[in-house]
Amino acid sequence: MAPQRVPEGPAPAPAVQKLRLRYAKRGRLRFSSTRDFQRALERALRRADVPMAFSAGFHPHPRISYANAAPTGTASEAEYVEISVTERVDPEAVRAALDEALPAGLDVVEVVEAAPGALADRLQASDWVIAFRDVGAERLQAAADTLLALDRIEVTRTFKTGPRTFDVRSAVVRMTVADETMVAAVTEAFPQALPTSLPDDGAGCAILRVVVRHTTPAVRPDDILTALKTAADLEPPTPPLVTRLAQGPLRDASAEVADPLAADETAGGS
Repeated sequence: MAPQRVPEGPAPAPAVQKLRLRYAKRGRLRFSSTRDFQRALERALRRADVPMAFSAGFHPHPRISYANAAPTGTASEAEYVEISVTERVDPEAVRAALDEALPAGLDVVEVVEAAPGALADRLQASDWVIAFRDVGAERLQAAADTLLALDRIEVTRTFKTGPRTFDVRSAVVRMTVADETMVAAVTEAFPQALPTSLPDDGAGCAILRVVVRHTTPAVRPDDILTALKTAADLEPPTPPLVTRLAQGPLRDASAEVADPLAADETAGGS
């Protein structure tokens, strides 16, 4: 048996700290793919001189872990990445440096030192807001009520392995047509989440807030729209604006999505 080849040179420096990043994908950058962001982040890490840890082997790569990225074409206020570094760093300094190095629209919102446990295990559900132009609130409410009254509603999506049919209804934890109070709260907290062209009184538009449990396969906003069309013949004349407001632990009692970085901040004493 031939001896196993071993890369020449010293072994990569060990990781001494793991950081978790929350970033937002806003404006025209919502059309960037996960791969686009990966390339942009790796360039930003080099420009920001972050002491990245690398994997071993003949083709070392930076130790970066991407978690449950939003589909291309949807905006998000809650995307998450983990990176490992070879020197201890100040998370806020890393946040500021990366935010400056990334293009506007890919905005680093928060960086914390990771506590024990897998981040992916905390991403149990997503909170989406879907803004429909030229659809009245009463029409949208009727469609939502029809879908929620069903025990099961199936959609078919094409994957790399071919078409697959799955149930959407079981993943929907909460579906609410926003009233004026909710619209005002979303606008204040997430100004980019709603169309800027809407009239102040919201006439001619309706806002749907949906909490979706993460399943396999993942139920995406497009699947929700397909289910609404199938169940209630709702087909908006223009594509809705979709934004993920949050993803994290699911609070079953209130059907709300909690902050997945809260445990890290508590462990770090911040």
